Amino acid sequence: MYQDQNNAPRRLSIWLPLLFALVLVTGILIGMRMQSNAPTVITETPEESMHALGQGKVEEILRYIEAKYVDEVDRDALIQEVIEDMLAKLDPHSNYITAEQLREVNEQLEGNFDGIGVEFMMLDDTIVVVAPLAGGPSEAAGIQAGDKIIQIADSTIAGVNKDSRQVIKMLRGEKGTEVVVGILRVGEKKIRKFTIIRDEIPMHSVDVAYMLDEKSGYIKVNRFSATTYEEFMKGLEKLVDAGMEDLVIDLRHNPGGYLQQATNMLSQLFSQKDKLLVYTEGRAVNRSNYESTGRAFFDIDDIVVLIDEGSASASEILAGAIQDHDRGVIVGRRSFGKGLVQEQYKLRDGSALRLTVARYYTPSGRSIQKPYGDDLEAYESEMAHRFESGELVEKQKMEVEDSTQYYTDNGRVVYGGGGITPDVFVPIDTIVLNDDYLELRQHVPQFVFRYMNENGKGLSELDLPSFVQKYQVDDGLYDKFIAYAKGHGATVSPNGDSYAQKEIKRFIKARIAKHLFEDEGFYSVWNRDDSMIKEALNALEHSKPLTASQK
Repeated sequence: MYQDQNNAPRRLSIWLPLLFALVLVTGILIGMRMQSNAPTVITETPEESMHALGQGKVEEILRYIEAKYVDEVDRDALIQEVIEDMLAKLDPHSNYITAEQLREVNEQLEGNFDGIGVEFMMLDDTIVVVAPLAGGPSEAAGIQAGDKIIQIADSTIAGVNKDSRQVIKMLRGEKGTEVVVGILRVGEKKIRKFTIIRDEIPMHSVDVAYMLDEKSGYIKVNRFSATTYEEFMKGLEKLVDAGMEDLVIDLRHNPGGYLQQATNMLSQLFSQKDKLLVYTEGRAVNRSNYESTGRAFFDIDDIVVLIDEGSASASEILAGAIQDHDRGVIVGRRSFGKGLVQEQYKLRDGSALRLTVARYYTPSGRSIQKPYGDDLEAYESEMAHRFESGELVEKQKMEVEDSTQYYTDNGRVVYGGGGITPDVFVPIDTIVLNDDYLELRQHVPQFVFRYMNENGKGLSELDLPSFVQKYQVDDGLYDKFIAYAKGHGATVSPNGDSYAQKEIKRFIKARIAKHLFEDEGFYSVWNRDDSMIKEALNALEHSKPLTASQK
């Protein structure tokens, strides 16, 4: 099943200012992320023999245009526009993908790409290495954190205002090929040249797995790629070894991915065999049931799944199965509502057609696809409608698109037709509306990187628990940050809103923790004051009657 909305940006343009604020602060990628990531929840259909594009009337009209039209025309552009207009008449998720777009999508879903293996950021107009990826070609070549990338091949890139996408394109390439990178190291004046042999670089879909407390484990899944189940199992093993009894699965902002990865994960959460997890069915596609295997390798007690308006597709499949079987508690806000199944067909020029062929249904029989009808513009602006209606901040304003009642294993009423409705509602933090916070937050990563390179040696002596408990961002460091932000274009007063100041300090501490302890450091700090995490831990203390008989 594919989740793709590549046609949506032009229709969403009027909503971008509002959505940008949410994206920047909370990571709610909503439509924008859904469009760019093109998540898939069934495996790609093998290449099939298909009729050449543009037969019959379309081909006949194109021949007349090419032969007689007053001006020169771009045949390929015309064909693409016809295809896109045709698919737009069907549903929001059937779409055409160019060969270049397809390569990018496949990298995300297959869980790897070919490149040099560095995490970098743009500081002013210079690319700075945040860290070489462990075991990657850049680490092997001797690239270090803090190195400035001045040249790539024969091109000087420092001071030429290239964006991150352009840089990534220059650094990536086929496995086994070489790229010469010019590096300016801290404290040196001469550019060093490194020849790096590109290799396969993994893209992780599980951000972190760590213990929230003595018995509650936490796993953050950012998408369902080809490696998600394997990563999930490694995370579970780590948590079980650390004494985990209960589990929190964080699917916030997760746009979906391969269905099989989600059902494989679900099989580890149900000990019974042949328990229905999800089924798919369409006009020309027979019903297919996906059931548990009965081979759960770990004994997990209670479960909480975190969702929000950015959780879609495979995320909703996982949450729906957990909810319908009363296996755990769903905490958060109503999910995206994407319940259509796409199959992918390769075309002769390397592009692809993703065509909706079925719907998927949760075990209770509900479809969670939100309505779209003939008004695709309304469909694509539905997330903005949720914000404007107050649904994201008040449980009572949450809309039920389909009043048909469905029942969980324990007889609780649940609804479909517009996403998964959580068992425990958590409102969005209104800090996302604070202009000072929004303006300042974007400067934190660059400030922290500079600060740690100059002042981080003393902090490196702390272990993670000590850092989380003892370290505080004092007013002196905050004032330095304000000075840095104002020096880089921020117009915020240092004496702004006290809550915004508190949240900026929290983010600075989390970024420092990431610098010292990687993603586990960031989430260990950030999740301490996360409202959904607090509700999850509270639910674990009271969920025994809900889940005890459904493992």
